[in-house]
Amino acid sequence: MSISPQKILITGVAGFLGSHLAEKLSIQGHKVVGVDNMMGGYEDNVPKNIEFYNYDCCDLKKMNKVMKDINVVYHCAATAHEGLSVFSPFEITKNNYLASASVFSAAVSNKVKRIIFCSSMARYGDQKTPFTEEMKPRPVDPYAIAKVASESVLINLCELNNIEWVIAVPHNIIGPRQKYDDPFRNVVSIMINRILQKKEPIIYGDGNQKRCFSYIDDCLSCLLPMLDQKNLNRQIVNVGPDEEYVTINNVAEICANVTGSNLKPIYKSDRPREVKEATCSADKARKLLNYKTQTSLKEGIEKTFEYIKKRGVKPFDYYIDLEIKNELTPSTWLKKEI
Repeated sequence: MSISPQKILITGVAGFLGSHLAEKLSIQGHKVVGVDNMMGGYEDNVPKNIEFYNYDCCDLKKMNKVMKDINVVYHCAATAHEGLSVFSPFEITKNNYLASASVFSAAVSNKVKRIIFCSSMARYGDQKTPFTEEMKPRPVDPYAIAKVASESVLINLCELNNIEWVIAVPHNIIGPRQKYDDPFRNVVSIMINRILQKKEPIIYGDGNQKRCFSYIDDCLSCLLPMLDQKNLNRQIVNVGPDEEYVTINNVAEICANVTGSNLKPIYKSDRPREVKEATCSADKARKLLNYKTQTSLKEGIEKTFEYIKKRGVKPFDYYIDLEIKNELTPSTWLKKEI
């Protein structure tokens, strides 16, 4: 529980992470204001007891309007499509870098106390694992470049204007409320939504890419203290587990077991710029936040499955246009095969 109630702005509040964060902070007694352009979220994700605005973060005038009297900002809004960013660089960077610059500008102008920015593991690029916060970012695609640039703007503006900042680095979050009809991201949700439609899971490359997956509640256990914990000011912190480092083939197998499916994966060509091995060290989170993984990968997939099954399968929505179409563009997106 925080020291005193705060007025908090959460961007991307109709999205997966933002909606959960808003719900938890509201329960704790804080006044929560949320904004979302509804591009990548669901209307029923938005908690009923918050002040909600259907605004685009790129609209600086509207960001200034909602920023009045805000104490703390959680900037969660993002078009978090790393693989797609190679083929839709304008749309992805606009909704990451320009949106972030708008939010940060409004926050600084209105003299907020602290900004918590949800960055991405993509900041580390293709380096030796596990990734640690001391590593110099080495982004390999437009999405990651936009995230790293946003971090730089945040630090620059906050340190000039004496505003506290925290950069959270969540990675591969799974759980209820995740957009599961998005064909461009969220591998676990895509697999489950396809399996429930009696369609085989799709895997890019040989499936030996390795990742760790974080259940939403474990992620929130780190994000919530970032509201006002003093020793987190000016810190970059990886958020998520480092214990279960699995291949995408392993993920497909768990999804099959959880859903009771015997459908075998379909393998497609590698996606350009996809990092083969990516996991973050959780040592800093353990030290500063007493982080401990509470939900296993299998349990997280089970809870994601129950959510999608209950809410109902949905056809995949190709809601972002491909800007670059060539021989490198995955056929799954060109031909809408997912």
